[in-house]
Amino acid sequence: MNDLTRESQRLIEEGRRLRDDNRAGGRHRRALSIGEGSARVKRDHLKKKVRNVAIALFALWVGMGVLGLIIDGLGFVGVMTLVLASIVAVAVLGNYPKLKTPKLPDINKGNVQQMVSRTELWLEAQRPALPAPAVTLVDQIGVQLDGLGYQLDGLDQDHPKAREVRSLVGEQLPQMVESYRKIPSHLRTEKRAGSTPDEQLTDSLAKISGEIDSITRQLAEGSLDDLAIKHRYLDYKFGEGAETSPQLEHKS
Repeated sequence: MNDLTRESQRLIEEGRRLRDDNRAGGRHRRALSIGEGSARVKRDHLKKKVRNVAIALFALWVGMGVLGLIIDGLGFVGVMTLVLASIVAVAVLGNYPKLKTPKLPDINKGNVQQMVSRTELWLEAQRPALPAPAVTLVDQIGVQLDGLGYQLDGLDQDHPKAREVRSLVGEQLPQMVESYRKIPSHLRTEKRAGSTPDEQLTDSLAKISGEIDSITRQLAEGSLDDLAIKHRYLDYKFGEGAETSPQLEHKS
């Protein structure tokens, strides 16, 4: 029991160091996305910014070109103005608008796949405030949400499993993390009802991870059965137990 207590304390202290490191702009802020869903949202946001920069530069250069034709040349000042305006456009539109972290009330909106992506993006923003064991589980959940997202593709929004995912991923998961974040940091390691808030959060995330895995497996059951049937058919048709084809018998 003492060994377990020391190990728990070690994990909690490591979590504090990771938290402080991230508040100083450390490793988790530079970490990759926890899942493909949040990565896709970031890519789409980046594409929009690149598009905005391209449109702005095109408009500037075409507009200044037309102006140059009208006034018979831009001259040195005109060219420098165009260059400066282009630099300002790239700097401003390359940094704005910023990608906004979804707010808690907005996570469970849209279709269920969009909700899963927003949850991933929201969870990424919460990692700096979480203890180390919880961060590991959040990263694991990100991977699981990707798998769940594939299974949700084409699923009716009113399907019982879709509603179950909305409740678990769009409500219970973020609300539980948000409740933890509201606890003052110096109280997160104090035992209450036999465990600390850090331990309760980690245990809850582990349970949610297991439930996400269970739902994904249930949704994938039809595809797994279909693949197994096709495999058995091909094994029967072309496998070692298949009969020799009439053409080969004739040649022999």
